[in-house]
Amino acid sequence: MTPRTSKHPGARGEPLSVGFVLLHRFTLMPFAAFVDCLRLAADEGDRSRQLRCHWTFMTSTGEPAVSSCGAAVSPCQPFRNPDDFDYIVVIGGVQDEKARVDTAALAYLKQAASAQVPLVGVCTGVFALIQAGLMNGRRCCVSWYHHRDMVQRFPAIEPVADRLYIDDGDRVTCAGGAAAADLAAYLIERHLGKAWAMKSLHIMLLEEARAGTRPQPQPVVFGKIEDRLVRRSIALLEQHLGESISMDVLAERVGTSRRNLERRFRETLGVGPQKFARDLRLRYGLWLLHYTGKSVTEIGEQCGFADTAHFSRHFRSTFGMTPSEMRKQAGDPDSDRVDPFFLHVEGRPAL
Repeated sequence: MTPRTSKHPGARGEPLSVGFVLLHRFTLMPFAAFVDCLRLAADEGDRSRQLRCHWTFMTSTGEPAVSSCGAAVSPCQPFRNPDDFDYIVVIGGVQDEKARVDTAALAYLKQAASAQVPLVGVCTGVFALIQAGLMNGRRCCVSWYHHRDMVQRFPAIEPVADRLYIDDGDRVTCAGGAAAADLAAYLIERHLGKAWAMKSLHIMLLEEARAGTRPQPQPVVFGKIEDRLVRRSIALLEQHLGESISMDVLAERVGTSRRNLERRFRETLGVGPQKFARDLRLRYGLWLLHYTGKSVTEIGEQCGFADTAHFSRHFRSTFGMTPSEMRKQAGDPDSDRVDPFFLHVEGRPAL
């Protein structure tokens, strides 16, 4: 997507102008990460003047916005003319059965879409874009944490939970959390240049912006592991889920012998490092089955298995069903599925 030229350039002199729509009980971290990235790129040093970037906080009433943690953002304005902005970023709130629907906000988003202003749905802000009827036929980036909720509530929408954000032209969706800083840096680089994006990230103690295609971290499934060598080994294995690392190479990387590595794994986790590594890749395959649309063949390759038959055989031995059967069960809301969220143990692998 190329930078948008304001229809009313006289209304503002900033190269980048962003309007924030803050919904009830919005999530604070993605909002703060996004706006602070703008703030740091807007001025020299850390003086926070809105020179290169301008931002406006808006609510349907113009009253302060209260986040999910109770912190309030003020001052906020009532909704302004969408043409004042290059982007309108909607930050969503806590999703539950009694979550209120801000009809005024949905109407404003429709107005902005009609004015061809790009809309950015951050965290659960994408739910508002869907409720406004603005995501039909489009892919929608969502956190793995909200993936199942979206599938159940909006079965016609295609959720994507294996990347940080998706730029679909006039619709940009972001999983939220720290990924909001990556998205903000991406937009800053587009409008102001890479140097300003990097300035923001470095002050925020972030080394570089992650690409939107970067996979989301999968859920943590291990409790505290005391043995430092085992912890280092697990960290290396998690960084190479797409390949099968030999135990000799792993031992060399962590500075020990294969025999000592095997002994420490068995003492700490009850299994050898080779089986642990394979089970770790199978768990990653389980996650991909639940939260992506990749084929079983693609998932087996992504998890480092030589062929689909090899992947399916080990998968069935571990989870009691084939990958295809698991995916079918995952799509059945009445089934007792194996959920990768809950493969959590204290000091031992769940697989």
